Amino acid sequence: MSLITTIGLSKSYGSDDIFSGLNLTIPPQSRIALVGENGIGKTTLLNVLADLESPSEGKIQRANQLKIGYLPQKSDLNTTHTLWEEILTAFNDLRKMERDLQALELAMSQASGSTEEFLTRYGTLQADFEHWGGYTYESRIKQVLAGLGFNSQDFHMPVNHLSGGQRTRALLSRLLLTPSDLLIFDEPTNHLDIEAIQWLEGYLKNYSGGILLVSHDRYFIDQVCTQIWEMSRGGFETYRGNYSAYLDQRQSRWERQQETFEAEKSRLVNELDYVKRNIAGQNTNQAKGKLRLLSRRVQAIEQLGIQAIQGKSWAKISQDVQTTTSYMGVQEAHQRISSLRNPAKQPQILNMSLNTRKRGGDLVLRTTDLEIGYPDGEKPLFSVPDITLLRGECAALIGPNGAGKTTFLKTILDQLQSWSGSVKLGANLDVGYFAQAHQDLTDSNTVLEEIEDAGNFQSEHAARSYLGAYLFSGEEAYKKVSVLSGGERGRLALAKLSLNKANLLLLDEPTNHLDIPSQETLQAVLSSYPGTILLVSHDRYLINALASQIWEIDVNEENLILFEGNYQSYQIYLRENRAAAQDLINLDEESLDSYKDKKAAKNRALANDRKRAARLQEVENRISELENLLEELGKTLTEPPDDAGEVIQLGKRYSDGEKELEGLLAEWETLLG
Repeated sequence: MSLITTIGLSKSYGSDDIFSGLNLTIPPQSRIALVGENGIGKTTLLNVLADLESPSEGKIQRANQLKIGYLPQKSDLNTTHTLWEEILTAFNDLRKMERDLQALELAMSQASGSTEEFLTRYGTLQADFEHWGGYTYESRIKQVLAGLGFNSQDFHMPVNHLSGGQRTRALLSRLLLTPSDLLIFDEPTNHLDIEAIQWLEGYLKNYSGGILLVSHDRYFIDQVCTQIWEMSRGGFETYRGNYSAYLDQRQSRWERQQETFEAEKSRLVNELDYVKRNIAGQNTNQAKGKLRLLSRRVQAIEQLGIQAIQGKSWAKISQDVQTTTSYMGVQEAHQRISSLRNPAKQPQILNMSLNTRKRGGDLVLRTTDLEIGYPDGEKPLFSVPDITLLRGECAALIGPNGAGKTTFLKTILDQLQSWSGSVKLGANLDVGYFAQAHQDLTDSNTVLEEIEDAGNFQSEHAARSYLGAYLFSGEEAYKKVSVLSGGERGRLALAKLSLNKANLLLLDEPTNHLDIPSQETLQAVLSSYPGTILLVSHDRYLINALASQIWEIDVNEENLILFEGNYQSYQIYLRENRAAAQDLINLDEESLDSYKDKKAAKNRALANDRKRAARLQEVENRISELENLLEELGKTLTEPPDDAGEVIQLGKRYSDGEKELEGLLAEWETLLG
């Protein structure tokens, strides 16, 4: 039997219809992701299914004694318990069994006569206690708390002293440990770093109950879910498979719907052509009848969409749609047919673009003996192997919360001094920085003032048109920055970033607070961006799509791991390395020393190869510059100036350039060899 079944489910607030006529089924052990743009009604649907709100219409059938665990976006956990005490409440039934067992043990120890009845009861209770995990629940608590990012020092901290994000993780921990038939999660990966999200993925894959979740984390959906529910202004659609499968199916569905729409529109045009030719002739009555039916069909498409009227008779359509008593005139019908748009074809949420003002040099970033940290700290946060980032590449910087990712970006921007070593930025760079907390936004400004300060707009109308592409329309342009939501601040920061036309982008969590359609748009824009990107993000889907290098901060080893390739390849590399590390346990001491020597030699060789490749690029660039310079000097010296001193200086520059070029050519041959 299904966990939940809905029939004609609808929800309205006054005249505002959130969703209507939904017939949904949640089977046992289902893995469903609910996706759609912000504000479409996803949270409302979760609340209705979780019995936290009542539907306006329709029925909900729930399985008998259905146990639902619900995680809201923001935790309302308010208790005087410590973290450990609060999580223990997930095992109240087990702990009662434990107390009953202890009471029976005491009774048996004090009994003066037969204890057979006690032993029977004790044996039955002990079997139940063991079956339900009575001897392992404390270790399970520690496993879940550690997996979601808590350390042992947090266990005895009062919940009311935790941050908002920690409270949400505490509630998630308790829900995962409480026996439930269905878990309903609203943004479960909020406040989790990549390591915690990966742990949660593994936990949910082995979860015995059903799961329904809303998440903006596309990679998380890919790993956990096997069905997608899509809410849009055009209706409600279901898809089989994970997020990647959903994208393919959605594209195919849109293309089929567009073909159907174009065929229907062509049919309407042909029928209108018949009406035009016969409206004033002998077949005028027939033409007027066709015009009435055509009018109803046009109105039906406008109101319901092409999919809703497919395969239906004209009589049935006229029952489903509210049509006017009078039919359209020929001219009106022509105009409305011409303006028909396919509502099934989803518009892009953001209409943004990212371009560069100029081409930078091939070398974008180089570090030498770099250590990241604060001058007044006891030690650096982590050390960085010598990095070379070239024009057009995208490097993704990943690591746990608090590892120092933002500190690394600020060091590159020279906003913070490095602990030691140096950072060199290439020539002709315009740097655009997207800060995670959007610190470059001025709270006292309106949205319009913020964008006018950032760009050279000819008029207020031009600035407001630009803001419209970032979904700030009407009076929203006059909202104060201080009252914007997280998603609105993110969109405004992106709007400012695109005005910079920078050729190096440093992006710190650019998809935070963006809904999935907006994330898809940003990903497409960044994919076609002609400059260089250094990306800090927990969005593994974005990282996998864009990154050509992965830089991971290893907080245990206090260093930065460099990997050439995308995120998926990096995960395969890590798994293989873990397997190889396991194999090392069985090596004898001599073999282990030999392995370490070979690995060290390999690492030195790789480091030397990177340095040689970087130097080769520098040499080739300088050779090109010198050849151009010598060519210009040679042309000048063929028709020398009248000033003898100037001629001498030109000759010296030419001679020095030749000598430098000769040395560089020799070095170039050596580097190639």
